[in-house]
Amino acid sequence: MTPSDSPTEPVAPESGTVNEYERERVPEKALKGPRSFWGMYAGEHTAGTEFMIGPLFIAWGVGAKDLLLGLLVGNLAAVLFWRFVTAEAATGLRQTLYFKLEQICGRQLVTLYNVANGILFCFLAGAMVTVSATAVGVPFPSMQMPAFSDTLPTGIAWTVACIAIGGLMTVVAIKGYAFVARMSAIAAPWMFLIFVACGLVTLKRLGSTDLMTLLEPAPGTEQKIGFWGVAFFAAFCNAAMHIGMADMSVLRYARKPRYGWASSAGMYLGHYVAWVCAALLLVYWVRERNAVASEGVPPGVMVFDAIGWAGVICVIIAGWTTANPTIYRAGLAFQGALPRLSRAQATLLAGSVCTIAGIFPAFAMKLIGFVGLYGTILAPVGAVIVVDFFFAKKWGLPTDPAARWKRAFNLDVLVAWLIPIGIALWLMFGQGVAAHFMPLPCWIACGLIYAVLTKRSAASANSA
Repeated sequence: MTPSDSPTEPVAPESGTVNEYERERVPEKALKGPRSFWGMYAGEHTAGTEFMIGPLFIAWGVGAKDLLLGLLVGNLAAVLFWRFVTAEAATGLRQTLYFKLEQICGRQLVTLYNVANGILFCFLAGAMVTVSATAVGVPFPSMQMPAFSDTLPTGIAWTVACIAIGGLMTVVAIKGYAFVARMSAIAAPWMFLIFVACGLVTLKRLGSTDLMTLLEPAPGTEQKIGFWGVAFFAAFCNAAMHIGMADMSVLRYARKPRYGWASSAGMYLGHYVAWVCAALLLVYWVRERNAVASEGVPPGVMVFDAIGWAGVICVIIAGWTTANPTIYRAGLAFQGALPRLSRAQATLLAGSVCTIAGIFPAFAMKLIGFVGLYGTILAPVGAVIVVDFFFAKKWGLPTDPAARWKRAFNLDVLVAWLIPIGIALWLMFGQGVAAHFMPLPCWIACGLIYAVLTKRSAASANSA
């Protein structure tokens, strides 16, 4: 029996809520056209994180050539993963990541993964609360906003702003994927224009359009990453979404796998143009305002200085469009771990964790390192689905082994997951290897180990 024709018991929609088909295949009537995905990816990736990551490249002393070429190559790799890995599996299975993993890993093991997945997604969404709050603080000079070096809340006013923003983001996410996608589609074109406006205004202020000169590191700035660092970061800053297969949960609604190309809207509008435009904001402050690159300047302050109140509004909404689908994913993860919760209740839990995380600026200010770490932890499990969907028949492996053998805990998956992660964490924290280099080798290793162990388990089961 193939994954695509595995029987599932349909779940009736909860009273007054939207049916998100958490434990069944998405039916034909619920499939969506390409516009939903182009808008969602453009909105999600031309968003709050871009106001942080662009300046962080400047703080890290990346050279102009390394930055521009590294982003070109890395973003192409990310798009190819979305199109030919995630979208193919999502449209073939039409199940959430969490329900599919339950059939492979067993109920008990997938609960552990769901908790880790949900918490890490909440921390990422929390970074967007932080970014949006820097814009809320612009009209309130007394609100102390965080610098790149801050990790703890900077005051009562800051905390209140984060709680208000996190609450609004949660309300949107509770309304379901269709509403999230619609919000992103509406906001994306305008937000991209704001990023471009920031870039153009900054270039005029700097009196030059020579990016190769302007993006060179300021004197005395330590260069922490080069071309390969930028390329790997761009390719795998969203590793949990593409090779980690989290975007199965949204791409399962796509009518055709080619809708995976929609990720290019996010990668090249957001993770290229928007990152460069945001980087130029800090370049201006370093060159003309004597800001220290390593300390940075709050995104809301820089954008307001460049283009005024339209920029402030954009920073706030940009945080929403990233956090909304991330909280939605986290809610599905928590519901997978706590099935007695409705999707709305699980999303409310996710939003609460996200809001608390947002109060602490550490997640936003250390974003480059954090996204590498969460990709390293979450992405390898996606390789298990890749093996199950793409290679199981070719390699003579059973599909959905936990469901087939009625196991609540598939030890093969746990071993395949933990061994690469353990080695990666040792390399990161013991040997100083940058986190963004770890997701791909961990993913490959996890898939190969899982295939070998599952082959052995199948042989043992057949001989019993």
